[in-house]
Amino acid sequence: MADLVRRVILLVLSQHCYDEYFINFNFFDGPCLRATLSTVLGLGIVAGSVMVKVPQITKILQNKTAEGISFLSVALDLFAITSNMSYNVIKGFPFSAWGEGFFLASQTAIIGALVLFFGRSSKETVLFTVSYLAICVILMGGYTPVNILWSMQALNVPIICVSKLIQAVTNYKNRSTGQLSAVTCFMLFFGALARVFTTIQDTGDNILLFTYLCTSILNGIIAGQVLWYWNSDKDKKD
Repeated sequence: MADLVRRVILLVLSQHCYDEYFINFNFFDGPCLRATLSTVLGLGIVAGSVMVKVPQITKILQNKTAEGISFLSVALDLFAITSNMSYNVIKGFPFSAWGEGFFLASQTAIIGALVLFFGRSSKETVLFTVSYLAICVILMGGYTPVNILWSMQALNVPIICVSKLIQAVTNYKNRSTGQLSAVTCFMLFFGALARVFTTIQDTGDNILLFTYLCTSILNGIIAGQVLWYWNSDKDKKD
């Protein structure tokens, strides 16, 4: 039993930190505290990401409309998430540093499919889904050179900016956030902020750090719009 507990703990802690905590009883080792916090925070982000866009998906399905959601914005967001996940996978970074990418990509792809399904046609929905799955295989199956993945990751910053700004402008023009879920928007904002810390601690990768900084700012803008237009959306429902 003790050995099983040790193995479980070592999934979160390094051997060095395990020894410091449970053998030397040194609970205030600076590097281990930062590493442990980063790992726990990272796993928390991954766990939270399992449901982060489900409120958005549920809202679209319940209302049978994706009004107010820009497909271009969703597609660009999906590109950014997928290229980020692919870069991390190929670089061999720990799952706690990027695992939410898998769940965010899956849920964003579903949102994209729903936008097409309710706004365009089922044929476009199927084509989009099949094409995206094929792209994932190419990017993460070892068929894409690392330098190309790095370039895609570098492109994430302007793509994220365009994606989020398109949505922000759509909100501004409509004077409403439409079918955007407040829960999803705020979870994305706080998740991006937390990723700034875990990236510094776990990977030290500057391009990833810059990406998360930009994402935090832009998600913050959209979260702010959710608050700003809150009463406007309620009045429209009334």
